[in-house]
Amino acid sequence: MKKELLPIGVDLTGKVAVVTGAGGVLCSLMADALAAAGAKVALLDRNLEAAEKYAKAIVADGGIAKGYAANVLERESLAECHKKVLADFGKCDILINGAGGNNPKAQTDKEYYEDGDIDADTKSFFDLDKDGVEFVFNLNMLGTLLPTQEFAKDMLGREGCSILNVSSMNAFTPLTKIPAYSGAKAAVSNFTQWLAVHFSKIGIRVNAIAPGFFSTKQNAALLWNADGTPTARTGKILAATPMGRFGEAEELLGSVLFLVSDKAAGFITGVVLPIDGGFSAYSGV
Repeated sequence: MKKELLPIGVDLTGKVAVVTGAGGVLCSLMADALAAAGAKVALLDRNLEAAEKYAKAIVADGGIAKGYAANVLERESLAECHKKVLADFGKCDILINGAGGNNPKAQTDKEYYEDGDIDADTKSFFDLDKDGVEFVFNLNMLGTLLPTQEFAKDMLGREGCSILNVSSMNAFTPLTKIPAYSGAKAAVSNFTQWLAVHFSKIGIRVNAIAPGFFSTKQNAALLWNADGTPTARTGKILAATPMGRFGEAEELLGSVLFLVSDKAAGFITGVVLPIDGGFSAYSGV
């Protein structure tokens, strides 16, 4: 990404940014924007090939970036990755906790429970898989906590450092079918506020973005039929979004750059910023 394409003029020259989940579409784009703003960016993902692919694209565009293998649920993996980032780029100034997601085993087939569902050929609340629910909670909550424990060490005693978590509009009002994901993202929002207070005396700012509805590979099965037509759920989403469309990935970047910039948002901490096309403002009437 070229600097002139950035939505706002933020200078992150000299900063080291670490982005988890950077092998995905949204977080790789955040990494691209951070690099275009001048940061040296470490792209972390369980899928090293994906992280390296996006890092190489950033380098080809004139940025400084490198991909690293890291499992946000394993302390040892994060510690080993941290050593490599320190050797390559130096101490972390900006941490974006982007790793997260849902799992089909942790969602119901129907929006509402109906008589007989417990014995029917449908996945009801009573059939939610314990391991699936546990995976979703761990990936989103622990997958935010553990990287913060590892990389926030670099921020101690230094100025201009910040952490940005990725929550969701599910955290404000839970969506049907996905109780584990909604609950986990609510935990991320709460944890963001807790961290903001906890780190306030040493100058580490902690905020979060809460994306509304963006169509990605992760939620494609919920939003689109196999033939490419919108599902009934997509119709309900767009009817409840005043702007009447899904968000574009690039529309996250202005908020990301603003919140991680100490010059632009130096007195902002503990905020969970909705990016939702008006979804949270609409009562449905």
